[in-house]
Amino acid sequence: MKFWIGITDHEWYRFLAGLKPDEVNFWQPSAGRIPVRLTPGAPFLFKLHAKQGGRIVGGGFFATYDAFPVRFAWEAFGEKNGAATLSEMVTRIAQYRHKPVDADTHHIGCFVLVQPFFFPEPDWIAAPTEWAPNIVQGRSFDSETAAGRELWGQVRGVLERRALATTEPELLEVPGRYGTPAMVRPRLGQGGFRLLVAQAYERRCAVTGERTLPALEAAHVKPYSQSGPHEVENGLFLRKDLHALFDRGYLTVTPDLRVRVSRRIRDEFENGRDYYALDARQIRPPLGGYPHPSPDYLDWHAATVFKS
Repeated sequence: MKFWIGITDHEWYRFLAGLKPDEVNFWQPSAGRIPVRLTPGAPFLFKLHAKQGGRIVGGGFFATYDAFPVRFAWEAFGEKNGAATLSEMVTRIAQYRHKPVDADTHHIGCFVLVQPFFFPEPDWIAAPTEWAPNIVQGRSFDSETAAGRELWGQVRGVLERRALATTEPELLEVPGRYGTPAMVRPRLGQGGFRLLVAQAYERRCAVTGERTLPALEAAHVKPYSQSGPHEVENGLFLRKDLHALFDRGYLTVTPDLRVRVSRRIRDEFENGRDYYALDARQIRPPLGGYPHPSPDYLDWHAATVFKS
């Protein structure tokens, strides 16, 4: 099993350890080349900078990676970015970049990690002896090697003793993100759902093809509050006005992926010409490798939410 140790600072760790979220965005200040290819569900450990002790202090399980504007990452994860406000997050990124950061145009690398765990200080683990002092981003290990097996054994020992993680990611055979089968399926949170749906639809509105990211949102077909999961098959990437109409039942999508627009827009608002032009339009499906919207969820939306 391949896993990764990423380097972070004590402020990010301390803030999230107090928050105890269901997911975190382990961000990189620049959106450069991804430093590691991980299978979804692989462990991703947190190591403090050497000047802060250099110990392994927690971790999570990898869900996905992509680069997004700072503001999009903030709107997706909020405090789960490890900062109390967007302004604070921008300040931290600028400190690493050594130059001003525009939240709307500057992209950061986003490692989405689920089921994070944070060790009490007495359980912090020393870095492996193989760790070179010049490593600045992180390093991969393999549990099939002696060093990797020893380190992962120490991590498992803390988790079991402290019961910090109730379970590892659900085991389920799914296509791997990089062409190989994976026997894991991380349970996404709200932020991971938003990023993964954006990825699946190539950051374009599924109905109109609009690519202006600030005007787009990930929509649940069946709301999470009504047992709809944070899964791509329960998501659509929509322009914000279409998302609002979808949530309020003035628009739906049929199982054959066609738009239906409610006549109630005209009846209630004496308007809607632009929306009626979308009626019967075929939506853009997700990229290959991602599931299409579930017919069961679409049927639920048409029967329960849509104002026919």
